[in-house]
Amino acid sequence: MNGKSILIVDDEAPIREMIAVALEMAGYECLEAENAQQAHSLIVDRQPDLVLLDWMLPGTTGIELARRLKRDELTAEVPIIMLTAKGEEDNKIQGLEVGADDYITKPFSPRELVARLKAVLRRAAPLNEETPLEVGGLLLDPVSHRVTIDGSAAEMGPTEYRLLQFFMTHQERAYTRSQLLDQVWGGNVYVEERTVDVHIRRLRKALGESYENLVQTVRGTGYRFSTKA
Repeated sequence: MNGKSILIVDDEAPIREMIAVALEMAGYECLEAENAQQAHSLIVDRQPDLVLLDWMLPGTTGIELARRLKRDELTAEVPIIMLTAKGEEDNKIQGLEVGADDYITKPFSPRELVARLKAVLRRAAPLNEETPLEVGGLLLDPVSHRVTIDGSAAEMGPTEYRLLQFFMTHQERAYTRSQLLDQVWGGNVYVEERTVDVHIRRLRKALGESYENLVQTVRGTGYRFSTKA
């Protein structure tokens, strides 16, 4: 497995299964949804690396879901490849205009799908997931899953680690407690908003006096990670 997860959104189970077999053979983890509602829940909760989205879905169409995902800042960065039986040029243009990263017309070969998928994932990864994150003497290493402060190991729980990693990759921006719950805990996990405050306190304690001020309270909104006073 290469660690990348792909969400397959198609209302036809045989098509989902065919795609899943091809992608699993290529080393991807597959998630499946048969409609836009299921897909949106999985995207928020599981945060897949890419969405394969069928144009024609029952209820909310694939193009409407793509538009919704790209409008929401929490899901706007998720790469989307549209799948459709329609080969008309205007449909292709419409898909790309709402923010889809690529477009594949059915029928397609598994080899073509995997190749296009790899290309989109490469383009969508400006930040190497294994690159250490550093702010002053605060260092988070995603490979070893360790945090060091001025060269010394910092003790923190897994939730505080995920919070810090999210903050360090999304600096200088205020997030509400609800947005932090979606990003760090997953949107389908029931956690009260005040739980965020508890973990923020724990994170600040783990960062110590030198770096606790990086995690700032934004009155009336939530929190932000900032190097500015």
